Amino acid sequence: MKQGIVIMAALALSVSAKAQSFDDGVKMYNYERYQSAEKIFTPLAAGNAKANYYMGLSELERGDVNTAKQTFAKYPEDPANMAGMARVAFAQGNVTQGMQLATAVAGKARKKEWEPLKYAADAITYSDADGLNYQQAIDWYKKALESTDNADLHISLGDAYQKTIGGGGEAMNNYEKVTSKDPKNSLAYTRAGYLWYAAKNYQLALESLDKAKAADPNNPLPYRYLAYAYEGAGKYDLAYENIQKYMPLSDNSVDDQIRYTEILFLSKHYAEAVTKANELISSGVHKPGIFGILAFSQYETKDSVNALKNIRTYFATQEPRKLLSKDYQYYAQIMMQNGMGDSASYYFNKAVTSDSTQNKSDIYRDIANNFKDTKNYAKSAEWYDKLIKAYPETQPVDYFWRGAMYFYAKDYPNAAKAFEEMETKFPNEQSATYWRGRVGAAIDNEGKEGTAVPFFTKWLEKVGPNYEKKKDLQLAYDYLALYYYNKDDKENLKKYEDLILAIDPADDLVKQLKNAEKQAAAPKKPAPKKK
Repeated sequence: MKQGIVIMAALALSVSAKAQSFDDGVKMYNYERYQSAEKIFTPLAAGNAKANYYMGLSELERGDVNTAKQTFAKYPEDPANMAGMARVAFAQGNVTQGMQLATAVAGKARKKEWEPLKYAADAITYSDADGLNYQQAIDWYKKALESTDNADLHISLGDAYQKTIGGGGEAMNNYEKVTSKDPKNSLAYTRAGYLWYAAKNYQLALESLDKAKAADPNNPLPYRYLAYAYEGAGKYDLAYENIQKYMPLSDNSVDDQIRYTEILFLSKHYAEAVTKANELISSGVHKPGIFGILAFSQYETKDSVNALKNIRTYFATQEPRKLLSKDYQYYAQIMMQNGMGDSASYYFNKAVTSDSTQNKSDIYRDIANNFKDTKNYAKSAEWYDKLIKAYPETQPVDYFWRGAMYFYAKDYPNAAKAFEEMETKFPNEQSATYWRGRVGAAIDNEGKEGTAVPFFTKWLEKVGPNYEKKKDLQLAYDYLALYYYNKDDKENLKKYEDLILAIDPADDLVKQLKNAEKQAAAPKKPAPKKK
């Protein structure tokens, strides 16, 4: 009897160990530690179809599609492994075949069975191919939820919503359903944090990711996304700090190292990013993304020749559908750095057309600033003009820079129109009136026509003589003094000379004007008599 109890206890411990090992493998998979997951599932896969399924998924996530296909084929009638074959089809670009397989898996669900529905929906949600029907995945998840209120189902449903236009709200609802019931669900907090990050709400992203980290300190994903969120919030040192914490918790795979290099770049550690990218390439890593990161980092370190070489490699090897608006923008900037302005314009336009966001004002502004930084003021003005025409309700500073860029490009007629439009739209923006004066002064640089007089006079009445920007005051005073000198209006001339001297007692213009007045007032010498 005792021997039987011992045997039964040993069997129980064995089953418990296997179950624990399987759960650990699933956790590793969910935490994107695919090498660790594969190591756990390999000894289990021979007698466990579900373990085999997760092993195949891990292989697939590592990019080994052919091996994954062979793995899933070991259990051809099992719904999970059939769904794995659907993922293989999607990975190979065969969406029709993948949907047929996924639909067949979903059809295996009977009465209260929900797992086949989840396998089928997951095949769509976690695949990357053109033409995938994410709404079908959502419908299958919802049907499965009719049978069980399962946390994994809610997380996957949220992930599917994230892939649909305007689905962020529903995605967040599903993540929060999980965390409200299970405050220790690190994965759900991580998803919520990433969603806030994607929405550029960095404060809420940081809060959710801190909760994910607290729920499971061994989950590497919060540290990775904290790095991205801190970068988005402009806290580059904290971004760098968190990617350093991410690496020891990850598998340190090639993809992990590429992500690490990307954060080095995003956190402005450009020289380190160049070194790490070159190290990976030298070790045989030729994934397109690493060439992109290398090119961007070389651009930032002013290594324009190598930046151009590597951006060309990146664009030649990356799938066109995976090229982002920012990629085109960097290509254009690198071309500008190499003196290829015409080609840069082409890629800047590609950056705009490939930007999927509804409000493209940021990209217009970035492009305008790129041209401003390289002192191509005419092009900068052109892009600010595009921004304002596309988004008339944009901020006053965009109107200002449009006018200023026209001014510095010496396109005074357009500068005058730009500042007039700014003053009309934003009557309380005193800078518009001042710059209308500057444009007028540039057109009438000898102060004879008085083009700038009404604008400078109006502006000075608003700001008064105690205005903190003394150089601006002096520029207006200079023009008005010159104008009234030309008009022989001694009273106003003296008024502005005194105002100038109050700012700069040694002002050269006032000296010249006073000398000219003295010479004009001096009696003329009689002409010599003819002998």
